[in-house]
Amino acid sequence: MSAVYVFGILEPMPFEQTSFPEQLTITPSAPLAATVTIPGSKSLTNRALIVAALAQGTSTLRGCLIAEDSEVMVRALNQLGIAVEVDGTTFTVSGQGGKIPADEADMDVRLSGTSIRFLTALASLGQGRYRLDGTTRMRERPIGDLAAALGQLGANVTSEFDNNCPPVIVDADGLAGGTAQIAGDRSSQFLSALLMSAPYASSEVVLEVTGVLQSKPFVDLTLGLMADFGVNIARDGYERFVISGGRYEARDYLIEGDATAAGYFWGAAAVAGGSVTVANVGSAARQGDKRLMYVLEQMGCQLTTTDTTSTITAPTGKLRGGTFDLNDIPDQAQTLAVLALFADSPVHITNVWNMRIKETDRLRALHNELIKFGVNVEEGDDDITVYPLEHPPTGDIVIDTYGDHRMAMAFALAGLRLPNVTICDPQCVSKTFPDFFERLAGLQRAL
Repeated sequence: MSAVYVFGILEPMPFEQTSFPEQLTITPSAPLAATVTIPGSKSLTNRALIVAALAQGTSTLRGCLIAEDSEVMVRALNQLGIAVEVDGTTFTVSGQGGKIPADEADMDVRLSGTSIRFLTALASLGQGRYRLDGTTRMRERPIGDLAAALGQLGANVTSEFDNNCPPVIVDADGLAGGTAQIAGDRSSQFLSALLMSAPYASSEVVLEVTGVLQSKPFVDLTLGLMADFGVNIARDGYERFVISGGRYEARDYLIEGDATAAGYFWGAAAVAGGSVTVANVGSAARQGDKRLMYVLEQMGCQLTTTDTTSTITAPTGKLRGGTFDLNDIPDQAQTLAVLALFADSPVHITNVWNMRIKETDRLRALHNELIKFGVNVEEGDDDITVYPLEHPPTGDIVIDTYGDHRMAMAFALAGLRLPNVTICDPQCVSKTFPDFFERLAGLQRAL
């Protein structure tokens, strides 16, 4: 289905809507022998949409993610006057050369953190008043650090309720430039948002990171994408970035498969036994979340890769426990925590404080749901330790997902090994992977 988004026109909807039950019970699986192709990377799709919108000319983005997070980004760009044509997984973006055609917009980004952060910086390049809002949980997620940094660059960005959280109001008159400090210890998305819009400031932009930057591979992803579209910047490690000019050039761009999503299927092999090949995420993938396949190798799985594919084969015995610092890949922590149920010793996941400010407080949510399996779980301020199952649970286990897509997908893996695991609110996966449960069931049908 193809649809052209032109300012003021929001129909027809190009994204398929999937029907979900209120609860879904996962069927245990025999050892797997399957190949799966993963949807396009959410991180790359939403970054590429921003950069293509800023470029001069028309860009074609292929292999894009079709899910709520990309839908709200496309809708918001439409509201800003930037046309996007959607044809399957191909997005054609009419870049505006750094201009924002609309002088006002009220954008609902629901629970998409990338969207609200990237769009706040983008809107600061405009001339007018823009408002960004989302779900109840989005209104609890901090954005004050980004607003403060944009203020240092000459923008006027405020929290509507004066609490450093959305709704965000951008009273825009272009971005002047200069030097700004940005906190790195909450979310790397703040820095990525500034980096992508900075080439269109009126003068040089210098970004200085305070604190220890979280999720560094996502910043590398941003810088790589910017370079692909023609803008290279000077940097001093992850502490200082200088954007002194350059403009994005429209181009034809292929979005690689989502490495975070691939983790659920690598995990499926580790839990159910057998092997699973991910056909479009391999050793050459740019996304840092591919590191989970190497973590699984440390835990005893066999890993086979090419540049574009990856195969995980389960160990003959149990997975090995251990301590794993996931600061650079916190979105894989829920998957690893569920796999810990089937390890031979405790799994200690460390240095993941910012999990508390994601779609839910993920450390607390993991603790609450894992103890339903009858295991010991120790939750720290920025870490969690999961002890293995000693005896399979005998009753029904109903998993609350807290509206968090990653809770639903990670805990579904436990149901591949244990009977009577039920996922509440399975439709929350629509945020990034609407047909996840169909793909998971497809692994078993491939036997």
